[in-house]
Amino acid sequence: MTATKDRVRIVGTTLLSDDWYTLKKVTFDYLRRDGTWQRQNRETYDRGNGATILLHSPRTGNVLLTRQFRMPAFVNGHDGMMIEAPGGLLDNASPEERIRLEVEEETGYRVGQVRKIFEAYMSPGSVTEKLYFYVGEYDASMRVNDGGGVEDEGEDLEVIEMPLQSALRAIEAGEIVDGKTIMLLQYVALRGLSSTRAA
Repeated sequence: MTATKDRVRIVGTTLLSDDWYTLKKVTFDYLRRDGTWQRQNRETYDRGNGATILLHSPRTGNVLLTRQFRMPAFVNGHDGMMIEAPGGLLDNASPEERIRLEVEEETGYRVGQVRKIFEAYMSPGSVTEKLYFYVGEYDASMRVNDGGGVEDEGEDLEVIEMPLQSALRAIEAGEIVDGKTIMLLQYVALRGLSSTRAA
């Protein structure tokens, strides 16, 4: 079978916006499975890669999440207040280095060991971002500040601690609708990493 790189010929790239991140229009020829070349146009939004983590407590069965305002969700009919796992863009740091910093900034917990579980493209039809997913354990002794994010970056996060089972029910109820968070919660539940007693 022909390698993908031999099936794609970039014809041109146009910069559409670089205000917040970079939006480009890419024109390319694509070799279809039937052997014919087809010219296509796609927009790609490049905001860099990121990392996310779910902190869980095997002792209590709780998980740590955040709630923050998200404008894109708001303009798409949501109230904008999203319950999410902590995370952020790498900004030239390694995924593990970045997630340790982000989780402390957002939740106030300084974690010990973290474990990478997988990588995923969250919206590959239009966004270039790849996310690195982590899990880690926490307890009260790891709390070093109140969290809440970085005010200068416009962050204003509420830290939420809840039983894993309550978080799973919140997915079913449509209260947790963030993709990365759903993936992490289901991973922890499926692997039995946190106590699953009902709350």
